[in-house]
Amino acid sequence: MNGFVAVITGGSVYMQGEQVKMIGSLGAGLLALSVTEVLLSLAVFSLIFLVIHRRRIRIPPGLKEPPGPSSLPLIGRNLQLGPNPHLRLTALSKQYGDIFQIQIGSRPVVVLSGQDTLKQALIRQGDAFAGRPDLYSFRFINEGKSLTFSHEYTEVWRIRRKLAQSALRTFATDECRNSTHSCLLEEHVSGEAQRLVGIFTELTRSRGAFDPVRYIVVSVANVICALCFGKRYAHDDQEFLGVLSVADEFVKTAASGNLADFVPILRYLPGCSMRKFININIQFTNFIKKIVTEHYNTFDKDNIRDITDSLIDHCQDKKVDENANIQISDEKIVGLVNDLFGAGFDTITTGLSWTIMYLVKYPDIQKKVQEEIDENIGRARSPQISDKLLLPYTEAFILESFRHSSFVPFTIPHCTTKDTTLNGYFIPKNTCVFVNQWQVNHDSSLWKDPFTFCPQRFLNPDGKSINKAESEKLLLFGMGKRRCIGESIGRIEIFLFFTALVQQLQFEKKPGQDIDMTPQYGLTMKHKRCEVQVVHRFPATE
Repeated sequence: MNGFVAVITGGSVYMQGEQVKMIGSLGAGLLALSVTEVLLSLAVFSLIFLVIHRRRIRIPPGLKEPPGPSSLPLIGRNLQLGPNPHLRLTALSKQYGDIFQIQIGSRPVVVLSGQDTLKQALIRQGDAFAGRPDLYSFRFINEGKSLTFSHEYTEVWRIRRKLAQSALRTFATDECRNSTHSCLLEEHVSGEAQRLVGIFTELTRSRGAFDPVRYIVVSVANVICALCFGKRYAHDDQEFLGVLSVADEFVKTAASGNLADFVPILRYLPGCSMRKFININIQFTNFIKKIVTEHYNTFDKDNIRDITDSLIDHCQDKKVDENANIQISDEKIVGLVNDLFGAGFDTITTGLSWTIMYLVKYPDIQKKVQEEIDENIGRARSPQISDKLLLPYTEAFILESFRHSSFVPFTIPHCTTKDTTLNGYFIPKNTCVFVNQWQVNHDSSLWKDPFTFCPQRFLNPDGKSINKAESEKLLLFGMGKRRCIGESIGRIEIFLFFTALVQQLQFEKKPGQDIDMTPQYGLTMKHKRCEVQVVHRFPATE
């Protein structure tokens, strides 16, 4: 949930689009050789690769390598993963277990599944699995200064992360002045939600049906803009829409797979999508730089306006960590602001749009949510953070939307910081690790009928409160040392947006249109674009 979105995951492990064409051109060159030459070359390459690989890994006595499928030289198992790597890797976990190894291009990757295994790795052995792989594409996110994607796992990194979390938490929960809202986050979300209600109502009146995602994106982005930059943008602001378009291109480009991270030679071939990825990151970073520069030019330490001002203040006073004598450079502020913007953007947008699709898909469930909101909040005021305990079924619905869609199928890849063992398997230092959240969220040993949408699974038997044990099994924001820094804010924001919209609007599908809930694989998995229409539940004539 960071750096626009938050995750580069299994999306990096399969080929499509331009990269398939590149492999195709390589294949055409191979056809010019004789079959014998090709087979001999592959055999020699395979032998050399295996010898180097075995020499590099010296497995201590009593331990073993993780099992896994055999792989082709150079491309590994890329072609076998298909368009839905989360499903293929989950199927392989059933064959090889919760810990297995797969070759992606020239890089061995360990895939972790199973709730107990993930807790053991990311929590009990958290320091050993807290790194990030030094992927080529990561070097261009925030010009290599990203907190989220940083390869480093040091005391400086931990202090930078603590500073970012503190700034986000402080401004999100800061008390409002001259307002009935409990904090700034609640005030901003309430204002944006009311604007969305008006926009959706007008769109239904003028068009009959519309795609809600385009408008949700702007509203959600405006909340984090208000917290980070102290400003919001109109829904028709062309500069802002351009920035959001760049962010969307980031998702699409990364979702098609940065195979060049795993097959280095592809970086130098014509038409490589990596170049597009680099250009997208440059555009977005320049947008953040412009805003940070404006903040420096107008900075007043006696009037801290937003998160960016707060970070500048810490930097200028050099008070990040006096005991450790650690300072944060000015240039890294851009990276921190970029990470925080990402923490409050795509994941929240995607999560909120999924909840609306489930409302449309299951109108009877939508009715139950609305009845609970009517009974406990009514019509006279906007929902508040404190209402969460009063709306257990609504909260259960949101949790089930997270679980069933599992729209963040993998975390950002982890990396081992040292040679380590996990459940009897030896995993060397600097091994890339994929964390399969989708598998946990659909594990039949954890969930009854995991492919059935059932909010009641998160309720206690009396139906009046959330079953904490069940809710803690859900994986969406990662766990351990690299857990998403915006998780608590993201959960609150989705709850506030959702309840405010459902309090006033009833969502319905476009007549004659089927609702297809099949997720489209990517960094965050989107539902297929679908037009909806709304009915205002409290007409002005009432």
